[in-house]
Amino acid sequence: MKHLQPPDWATPKGYANGVAARGTLIFVGGQIGWNGAQQFESDDFIAQTRQALSNIHAVLACAGAGPEHMVRMTWYIVNRDEYNARLRELGTVYREVMGKHFPAMTCVEVSALVEDRAKVEIEVTAVLPD
Repeated sequence: MKHLQPPDWATPKGYANGVAARGTLIFVGGQIGWNGAQQFESDDFIAQTRQALSNIHAVLACAGAGPEHMVRMTWYIVNRDEYNARLRELGTVYREVMGKHFPAMTCVEVSALVEDRAKVEIEVTAVLPD
């Protein structure tokens, strides 16, 4: 995997501008902040994000992959102001679960998610090298 960074651009913080990879593609459907039994343990944004990231980690493991194989991540959040206000906490939780693996990333505020209590949904594309 190779991060793609135009030489005259500022270095992004917490994500990559682009990633090139070759291998088996792994697509992780949108994961929300509930556990494996599909039950929410918290309504807190950071706690739900930790759970969603843990869920992604578990799905990647099923393919023999880990966070280091992520090439693309899309976040859907219901409150942009809360996201921005809690970036420091969010960064800490992200690094605790995913380490320092930063794929190409997009974050979009949406009016709602399918599950009423969900505050975040994250989908990932990963590439397991041949």
